[in-house]
Amino acid sequence: MALDQHVSELLAFLEQAGGKSFELMDVHEFRGAVGSAVGMQKTPQDVTKVHLVDIPGPGGALQARIYVPREQVPLSVVVYFHGGGWVGGGLDVVDEPCRALANKAGAIIVAPSYRLAPENKFPSAVDDAYAALMWVAQHIAPFGGNIDKLFVAGDSAGGNLAAAAALIARDRKGPKLAGQILLYPVVDAKSDYPSMHEHAEGYFLHAAALSWFWDHYLSTADDRDDPYASPIAGDLAGLPRTLIITMEYDPSRDQGEAYGAKLAAAGVDVRVIRMDGLIHGTFWSSGAVPRAEELYEEMANFLRKQPG
Repeated sequence: MALDQHVSELLAFLEQAGGKSFELMDVHEFRGAVGSAVGMQKTPQDVTKVHLVDIPGPGGALQARIYVPREQVPLSVVVYFHGGGWVGGGLDVVDEPCRALANKAGAIIVAPSYRLAPENKFPSAVDDAYAALMWVAQHIAPFGGNIDKLFVAGDSAGGNLAAAAALIARDRKGPKLAGQILLYPVVDAKSDYPSMHEHAEGYFLHAAALSWFWDHYLSTADDRDDPYASPIAGDLAGLPRTLIITMEYDPSRDQGEAYGAKLAAAGVDVRVIRMDGLIHGTFWSSGAVPRAEELYEEMANFLRKQPG
């Protein structure tokens, strides 16, 4: 499919503004560039309440926001991990999409922070993600959450953390998850798929930037084989039902779809949706790319659907 017109306009604007690829930035520049994504978003929706909490983490307190939608309790609960290549991103950049998803799905969205690389290498972010998931499982009921409808989700590197948290929850026998939602997840540190070459440059996220992220995140070559770093390297049997959404013009597209195929082969109930014409980062771009609404709709449908 042809590139979405709004995506084309956004890419042209970024080029005219002199934007450079992430792998050409230093860490400080990159974090600033990611933070500027709020300028591509719609005005944040009102929700019933946003609770600001500190979650005890293995490396210190983790700030988190709990978005309570307009619907009434008991509600599904989604622990949502932001993207940003494990190096950048934060709660501000996912504030608008988390609010939109909460209202669209009628679900409580919990967005926790986690320690960033390169100051904190793997497995720091994974340890924080699982700590946040455990805290939510133990403390969300007073906020109106239904612990029997607990999900993990995330975009890009956040999708990686969601997938890793689901693996750890299975391995440590808790908490029980009702499902996982992975938006254009980065799940394979050794990725060399066709999309890495077909869409290596020109579509916001370059293939070289993915390598830059992994190099900042991991400490050793052996880390690339660790299933909590590269979930596709693990045994995937026994994972909860899964929704994976990939973007057509995205170097990470094929690894997300390969992860879906491996989940299916392991007996997991999985649905993989490719969004034609769109690029990596669409979830953060509702103001510039109206079709971001399609992601909210697919996620909401998945959250509302009961298994069985």
